[in-house]
Amino acid sequence: MGHAPFSLPKGRLEEGFEDKRPRYSDGEAVTEANRCIYCVDAPCINACPTSIDIPTFIHKIATGNVKGAARTIFDANLLGQSCARVCPVEVLCVGDCVYNHWGREPIQIGRLQRYATERALELDRDLIKKNKRATKSGKKVACIGSGPASLAAAGYLSLMGHEAVVFEKRAVPGGLNTTGIAPYKMDAQGSVDELNWILELGDIEVRTGVEITASDDGDGQVSAATLLQDFDAVFVGIGLGADSALELPDEAGAGVYGAVELIEQLKLDPQASLQGVTRAVVVGGGNTAIDIAHELAILGVPEVYMAYRRGFERLSAYDHEIEWGRTDGVRVRVNAVPTGYQRNPDGSLKGIVLADAEDGKAKAGTDKLMECQLVAVAIGQARLTGLAKVFAGVELDAKGRIVVDDATCRTGHAQVFAGGDCVNGGKEVVNAVEHGKRAARAMDAMFSK
Repeated sequence: MGHAPFSLPKGRLEEGFEDKRPRYSDGEAVTEANRCIYCVDAPCINACPTSIDIPTFIHKIATGNVKGAARTIFDANLLGQSCARVCPVEVLCVGDCVYNHWGREPIQIGRLQRYATERALELDRDLIKKNKRATKSGKKVACIGSGPASLAAAGYLSLMGHEAVVFEKRAVPGGLNTTGIAPYKMDAQGSVDELNWILELGDIEVRTGVEITASDDGDGQVSAATLLQDFDAVFVGIGLGADSALELPDEAGAGVYGAVELIEQLKLDPQASLQGVTRAVVVGGGNTAIDIAHELAILGVPEVYMAYRRGFERLSAYDHEIEWGRTDGVRVRVNAVPTGYQRNPDGSLKGIVLADAEDGKAKAGTDKLMECQLVAVAIGQARLTGLAKVFAGVELDAKGRIVVDDATCRTGHAQVFAGGDCVNGGKEVVNAVEHGKRAARAMDAMFSK
């Protein structure tokens, strides 16, 4: 299946971000790799959701076998390039490095992984394609959504000799990696470049502007029934839905955004601008909240605040992300709950009304206006429950997540598998990749019977 490489327009705000963790040089990588003591029980492997054999790939870097290092990574994680840049390694592999217990700096596993994957593909872009099965199975799988879970599933299926067609309702593929990753970690073009490389494996097609629905009634719509008829299996990797709103008076209008919506604009829209924004307030205390707050600060907004309704100890964002953001100017205001907005006569945003909070609830008589020109609401995202329901036998739990068998990612429908945020409610890219890999292996086993 031939594909012209996907690309993005120039002039996007995210192009102004510096790479916060640049790739190692050859010498730096070998030096860092030689610090690894090649643990027998390797706690870093257990901390990686995709179970990359970390000591082995690091040892291969140390001995100059960078292509071998990359193969070790890609065998376990086909999206090893992006995961090297976006994974919270501080709470995963690096956080479990034995050096932490000895008061020494842990091995910089993420940076070594980035070096190995990027450098190896510069040397041999067909590195993994050479391991592809020679015999094609004739089986076809439909992957709904083009984020990390679906791309991992499609990539591994291709290597196993099966065809995959990825359906994406947006014009630009890549899912969260393209639209939602903080650009100081990885820009959207980095996501698209990785996607283009996966497509080079062959037997993968991406159809953008196509939505999976209950019927085939409209243009750009394909029904679940059609997929089940035309494909041997279906993988659902639809991620999460729209930003949740505070549902306060005057929330709808200029200057108030959902955090994920705003991140996407900053990453993809060449017309996006922060001109005139001197103060921004981000509502929420999770990783999405600190991501957008950090982005706004780096982009030059003079004052950026996070407003969180509980105490500092209850912030769900990773500690290292909070500290990283604060070094770039993000201010965190805790025990502050939004109670409304104020707008100027022309409809522009005047500010957000914040009240002192006790146990997350507003204290009467403490409301005060914080003037600002931009508010980003980062309090969660909706579940895309509608699509899951169009497949008979696919069940949802009480939180709207698709229920799957953990080992195979198979749903209650024998032909339908699922993974990523629609299953786990919103975790890391690496967790989505693991779901895609498990599903691909389970489908391969099913096709072999």
